[in-house]
Amino acid sequence: MKIAILSRNKNLYSTKRLKEAGEARGHEVDIIDTLHCYMDITSAKPVVRFKGQSLPEYDAVIPRIGASVTFYGTAVVRQFEMTGSFSVNESVAISRSRDKLRSLQLLSRKGIGLPRTGFAHSPDNIKDLIKNVGGAPLVIKLLEGTQGVGVVLAETSKAAESVIEAFMGINTNILVQEFIKEAGGADIRCLVVGGKVVAAMKRQGQEGEFRSNLHRGGSAQVVKISAAERSTAVAAAKAMGLNVCGVDLLRSHRGPVVMEVNSSPGLEGIENATGKDVASMIFQFIESHTRPHNTRTKGKG
Repeated sequence: MKIAILSRNKNLYSTKRLKEAGEARGHEVDIIDTLHCYMDITSAKPVVRFKGQSLPEYDAVIPRIGASVTFYGTAVVRQFEMTGSFSVNESVAISRSRDKLRSLQLLSRKGIGLPRTGFAHSPDNIKDLIKNVGGAPLVIKLLEGTQGVGVVLAETSKAAESVIEAFMGINTNILVQEFIKEAGGADIRCLVVGGKVVAAMKRQGQEGEFRSNLHRGGSAQVVKISAAERSTAVAAAKAMGLNVCGVDLLRSHRGPVVMEVNSSPGLEGIENATGKDVASMIFQFIESHTRPHNTRTKGKG
């Protein structure tokens, strides 16, 4: 098959591994910089253009869309879908997962375990907002933050009020969440491909750090997950409509709770921690599901 990886950097570990895995399985794999694509929307036939030429029709595309370019990146993915290409993750699903508030609301509606979460706009709601998530300590998150940036742990109610007031003062959207103390600064990343957890790792934050992101110096190791954790990760991926994603769970006293569903999960940490060839598993999924216009929205946006 002819497959395109949409990535801004061909030297990233995940991008290189996907290209290697695809070519090892006999596919023709191109890496295309998402931001250098542009679209012919006036034509009766949707076209994606790149460096002055129309791109060929790809059987499938693998979106590696960074959070900072979600709007333009999903527009490019949508254009590929309209040409008939099968997208590993559909544009609508990527947009859905990138909106932290929307994704939590969708997970909540499906009854999936979550930390108690509040969202508000007016400063006179702050005290009740804090009370509703169980009081301090609590976690305050910027809606647009990624990789642990824009996440604050407020140890006391007074500190929480001050941080929330500061964020609201600059007209920034925030979430206020229950702090899962028993997680001990660790989370579980489950890599879901085609409705199955194919790999899982435990990420542990540095000493004194409640955020477990590898980008913040956290460590990773292979972990055996429970049946409840496995079913929660699969249900979260299904609720988002994502075929390939990383589901981040915390182990709480009441069972697994979902912190985030990542539509472009990095492969380096989980492949190194587990020794599994996740990139090839993604291509196995592509091989069994690629058909023209095989998307939930049928390429209609």
